Amino acid sequence: MEKGSEAEKLSTVEEDKLPIHDHLEELRWRLIKCVIAVAVGFVATYAFKEQIFGFLVWPLVKVMPENSQMIYTSLPEAFITYLKVAFFSGLILATPVIFYQIWKFIMPGLYPNERRYVLPFILVATLFFLGGVSFAYYVVFPFGFMFFLGFQTESISAMPAMKEYLGLVMKLMFAFGVTFELPVIMFFLAKMGLVSPEGLKRKRKFAILIVFVMAAILTPPDVISQTLLAIPLLILYEVSIWVTRFAGKKSEG
Repeated sequence: MEKGSEAEKLSTVEEDKLPIHDHLEELRWRLIKCVIAVAVGFVATYAFKEQIFGFLVWPLVKVMPENSQMIYTSLPEAFITYLKVAFFSGLILATPVIFYQIWKFIMPGLYPNERRYVLPFILVATLFFLGGVSFAYYVVFPFGFMFFLGFQTESISAMPAMKEYLGLVMKLMFAFGVTFELPVIMFFLAKMGLVSPEGLKRKRKFAILIVFVMAAILTPPDVISQTLLAIPLLILYEVSIWVTRFAGKKSEG
C-alpha cells in the first residue's frame, strides 16, 4: 500500500516538475491574483471606510472617558488613515482568495487524493485567520486599551491619534490572525514529513520560550497583550500536536 502510494506520488511529482524559473513565474502570477483580490476588496469597502473605522475604534471608545475624542495631527492624516482602513478591510475580504492561491501553488507537491481537500483547506484556514482577528478585537483590545488608559491623571489625558491607533490595531489583528494559522501550517509540515507529534512534544519547552519571545515582539510592550497572545499560541501548539498525529495517520492510510 505504501509502495503504491509512494509510486503514485513520484509519478505525480515527475508530471508536475517544472524548471525553477517556471515556479517563480507561477508564484508571480499567484501574487498578482492576490493583489487583484485585495484591490477589489479595497474598492468594495472604501465607500464604508468611516463605518469600518468606527467599528475598529469601538473597543477604545468603550473604555475612554466621556467627551473624549480621537485626533489627527496632520492635514492628510485622516485621508491616509481611511485609505489604510479600506486596504485592511480589502485584505480581510480577500483571505479566501489568498488561501486558494497558496493551495494552488503547493498543490503539485500533494498526493492526487489530497488535492480534493481544497475547499476544506480554504474554509479552515479562513476561519482560523478570522478567529485570530476576532480574538484580538473582542478579547485583547478591551483589556489592552484599559491598561493603557490607566496611566491618565488629572494633568495627563489620552488623546489617541487616528494614524497611531489604526497602526496598532492592524498590527495586532494581523499578528493574531497569522499566529492562529499554526495548526494549519503544522498539518502541512506533518504531511511533508518535516514535523511529528513526538518531535513537537519533545520540543515543547523550547516552543514555550519561542512563543513568549514572539508575543513580546508582535505586541505592544505590556504584559497583558503579550500574555493574551502567548496563551492562545500555547493552546494552538497543543492542538498542532493532535493535528500532526491525525495528518500522520492519514498519510499512512
